[in-house]
Amino acid sequence: MAVVALLVLDGIPGAQLTTPGLLLGAVPRDRHGRAPHELRICAGPGFRTTAGPGPFGLATRWGLDGLDGARTVVVAGYRGFRDGPPAAVPDALRAAAARGCRLGAVGTGAFALAAAGLLDGRRATTDWRHTGELALRFPRVEVAPAQEVVADGPFLTSAGVLGGKDLWLRLIEEEHGGSVGREADRRLFLPLPEPPPEPVGEGALGPTIRWMEADLHRPLTLAEIAAHAGTSVRTLNRRFRAETGLSPLQHLLRVRVERAQQLLERGDLPVEHVAARTGLGTPANLRHHFQRLNGTTPGAYRAAFRSMVAMFTQDARDARHTQGTGSRAPRPPRPSGSTGGQGGDRHGDRGEQGEDGAAHATVLGPGDPTGPGQRP
Repeated sequence: MAVVALLVLDGIPGAQLTTPGLLLGAVPRDRHGRAPHELRICAGPGFRTTAGPGPFGLATRWGLDGLDGARTVVVAGYRGFRDGPPAAVPDALRAAAARGCRLGAVGTGAFALAAAGLLDGRRATTDWRHTGELALRFPRVEVAPAQEVVADGPFLTSAGVLGGKDLWLRLIEEEHGGSVGREADRRLFLPLPEPPPEPVGEGALGPTIRWMEADLHRPLTLAEIAAHAGTSVRTLNRRFRAETGLSPLQHLLRVRVERAQQLLERGDLPVEHVAARTGLGTPANLRHHFQRLNGTTPGAYRAAFRSMVAMFTQDARDARHTQGTGSRAPRPPRPSGSTGGQGGDRHGDRGEQGEDGAAHATVLGPGDPTGPGQRP
């Protein structure tokens, strides 16, 4: 289990405290139910409360000692960044870097990395309202004010929009791949049923699974899958459940529905074409399985996803606008409606962007988490 340490200093924005757990918690567990990460919340010297509005205290078992043994250390934004971090923090960060840790900073947490001298000669970013201050105070840092996430060697910095979501997704993608990162992002804002556990290693069925997933539009039977694997149908079922936790046809059905989600998110392909490309055949069959696994219809899912993207794209534009003008740009009216099979969507309140809060959307309800065993 990889240890990820989040260093929190006094006045951390509340969203930056919650977003890491939400995203890391969305990474699938292995077949034994073990999480791939241990998230340590490490309170720095002098920590008292989070930033407002609604500041709250925090009791954690970890202090700076929690950085020991961590593979990744991330410094959250904090209220006193203009005064520099507490005295022991730069030494702890330099020690982590010397051990070969991946180091990151969300928002004004970049000021702590810069104060430790770790960003000298490197590219970095911070909360867009404070990029000028970072460049002025630390002239050896090459500040990239227009970027949300900047990677330079083992260091990763972000603007802090939506609690540093992009930084945490980047870390997930580096370790688990882009598909896992996209799924974690989707589950943060579009609550869907829990995915099946990730197999431990590839296993003997790896080539057969890749073959099944390569051309989803073609129909497949258990006999054809068993023939590719060079085994009997009975043995195939047993091995598949041991490696994936699902039967072969349940796995194939889930992959087809996941592919349908991607097609619905990325374009205007008619539902009939989505059904054909994913091997689900007809729009009625697509709707049936999509509703069963995701608790909503393909049309409602597409509408909800587009509303979410439009909302957060506007939030990012507003955050950039704030950097230059000190005020927020007007927003379009917030979409509203109902969720489920009626094609509508529902959104929760949006938080402030930058380091002032996180946006959360409650859009879709959970459905039946298990697929049917019949031929998809």
